[in-house]
Amino acid sequence: MFSSAGSALAEESTVDLADDATSAILIERDTGQVLYEKNSGEKLPPASMTKVMTMLLIMEAIDSGKITWDEKVRTSERAASMGGSQIFLEPGEEMTVEEMMKGIAIASGNDASVAMAEHLAGSEEQFVQMMNDKAKKLGLKNTHFVNSNGLPAENHYSSAEDLALMAKALLKYEEITKYTSLYEDYLRQDTDDEFWLVNTNKLVKFYPGVDGLKTGFTNEAKYCLTASANKNGMRIIAVVMGAPTPKDRNRQVTEMLDYAYSQYELQRRYDRGQVLGEAEVSKGSTKTVPALAKENVSLLMKKGENVEGITERLEINEIPAPVKKGDTIGTLYVEKDGKILSETTVVAEEDVSEASLWTLMKRTTSALVGNEIN
Repeated sequence: MFSSAGSALAEESTVDLADDATSAILIERDTGQVLYEKNSGEKLPPASMTKVMTMLLIMEAIDSGKITWDEKVRTSERAASMGGSQIFLEPGEEMTVEEMMKGIAIASGNDASVAMAEHLAGSEEQFVQMMNDKAKKLGLKNTHFVNSNGLPAENHYSSAEDLALMAKALLKYEEITKYTSLYEDYLRQDTDDEFWLVNTNKLVKFYPGVDGLKTGFTNEAKYCLTASANKNGMRIIAVVMGAPTPKDRNRQVTEMLDYAYSQYELQRRYDRGQVLGEAEVSKGSTKTVPALAKENVSLLMKKGENVEGITERLEINEIPAPVKKGDTIGTLYVEKDGKILSETTVVAEEDVSEASLWTLMKRTTSALVGNEIN
C-alpha cells in the first residue's frame, strides 16, 4: 500500500517493536515509507480512532469552502444522546465548527462527532456513506465504518495500515494539528457550563514533537493510538492497536518514534504546491499553466546514507483545454542508478478555459508573420 510512494533508499528493518500490541505500523508521512509493521492488515475495532476519518472529512469540507470554522452547528437529540467520551452537548445547543472540532480532537467527543456528521451530510447514516466512499478512494482494503465516532458496532473495523493512510491524508491539512496538539482547552467559556477539555493523548504533553492524532479505547479494542510527531522536518505516524493498558500503549508508541528519529532522516526536495515547471495547453486561453507538486517531494534515508547520484526527471504532458485546477498533468521522478526512488503527481495550478476563436486566429496570424520574418 505504501511502497509506491516510498523511497527505495530506506530499507525496512527487522527491529522488534510493539511487543505488547495486537497490530502496529510505523511510517514516514511524506514518502509513506513503512519503517516497521506488525499484523498491520488485520481487521480490528478502531474505537475512537474512527474519528481520524471524521476529522478528515471535516477538514476537506473546510478546505473546499463547504463549511467555515465560525459557522454554528446545532446539536440534535440523537447527537446529545451518545454515551462514552463526550462534551455533554444539550439537545438544541449550538457550537461553532471550531468548537466542535476541539471537542472531537481533544476530548474525543462522541456527541460532537455525530453533531458534525449530521451538519455535513444531513444524517449520520449519510455521513457514514461518505466515510466509506472516502475509504475506497484512499484504497483502504480492511476498513468499514458503521458510525462516525467508533462506539462498538458490528461490522465496524479498520487496520493499523489503513489508519496510517487515513492519518497521512488528514495531515495534508496541517491546520488540524492546531487542535490535536492541544493538551487542554475550554468550551463554553465565561458561562456557568464552562467545560475543561483534557487531551486523551498524553504524549502531546510528554513526548517532544507529538502533535496528534487520536486515541481509542473500548473493551473489545483495548487501548489504541494513532500518533503523529514532527521533529527535525520529518513527520512520523505510529499506530498501535490492542495494547492492554494506556501505559503499554504510550510506551510502545514512544519506542516506535524513538526508533524512527534515531535511525532515519528526511531530505525535503520540494514542498506540496511548489511550482516545478509549466505545461503547454493546447487551444487554451493561456498557452501554458504552472505545474505544481501534489505532495511534498522527499527522500527518506538511513542516517549517514550516501545520496550522491540522485537525479530528477519531470515529465509533463501537453494537455488540451479546458484544464481544471488540480488536474493531473504529469509526474516528477526522483531516481538513482536508474531506479525510481519516488514519483510524485504534478497538477495544474489554475483553471484554463478554451481559447476563443478570435484568440486562436490572432495566434495563427502571429505565427505566420513570425515565420515570414524569419
